[in-house]
Amino acid sequence: MSKPKADLPYGTLDLLILKTLDTIGALHGYSIARRLEQMSERSEDKQQGGTLRLSQGSIYPALMRLEQQGWISTRWGVSETNRKVKFYSLTRAGAKQLHVEVANWEQAAALVARILDAKA
Repeated sequence: MSKPKADLPYGTLDLLILKTLDTIGALHGYSIARRLEQMSERSEDKQQGGTLRLSQGSIYPALMRLEQQGWISTRWGVSETNRKVKFYSLTRAGAKQLHVEVANWEQAAALVARILDAKA
């Protein structure tokens, strides 16, 4: 039986990319996607949230959007497999936006938790 695929609310991928670049540093797109997938597989209860599977059709548009907003920058380099790739890095503006995004996420999660925990 295959593992369930986790769907992300709109905008969440941007937050996860910013956090990954903040934590690890410069990475190319494929490495960012694989890192996020690996992190999703580490949960204690995989049945609850499934695992994250990212396609090129989701990761690269998000990276382009973040670059256009000035939250990440790019430079060309060589990957572990000796291929020419773009490496993405968090900018100073991106680090500030990461704090905003985390705060927004925490507020939204708290709101949803209050509603889910509410007694009729």
